[in-house]
Amino acid sequence: MSIGEALRLAQDSELDLVEVAPMARPPVAKLMDYGKFKYEAAQKARESRRNQALTVIKEMRLRLKIDPHDYETKKGHVERFLKGGDKVKITVMFRGREQSRPEMGYRLLQRLAADVSELGVVESNPKQDGRNMVMVIAPHRNAQALQQAAQSAKGREAKAEAEQNKEQAPVQQQQETEQAPTA
Repeated sequence: MSIGEALRLAQDSELDLVEVAPMARPPVAKLMDYGKFKYEAAQKARESRRNQALTVIKEMRLRLKIDPHDYETKKGHVERFLKGGDKVKITVMFRGREQSRPEMGYRLLQRLAADVSELGVVESNPKQDGRNMVMVIAPHRNAQALQQAAQSAKGREAKAEAEQNKEQAPVQQQQETEQAPTA
């Protein structure tokens, strides 16, 4: 079809002639409402940005010589972060002669990873980075979905219980008035 014919067809149907594939032989053009096309493309882009999950990386710093109680506290924080759906960067800081024993830091990080394995998976294995050893733990992919399902189930149970209590309240009041002595 010639360009003149295509332009005339576009004017008759009150649409725009848009070149879709200019490098093709012959070039490909399409009749469309270009303003509507741009608007729908912007809407799709906005929707895709809205559905993107924002990944937050929380950091937990440990020392090599950590007390058992302090370790449990830090482990609790890591568990809370993972339950919230956040990634956790765990850093073991070495000082002085501790730097000559990186295997102890590696064992500490592996122990922590094993302790929180039901909530998260090791995304990057422990790596020595100067005076620090770093490991990243990410939450399981389906953990957040399971948590949301559990919360919605609790909400449904609470609503059902509230409705049941509303239905029982008038019956109880009626029974009380029937049993009340008339004076």
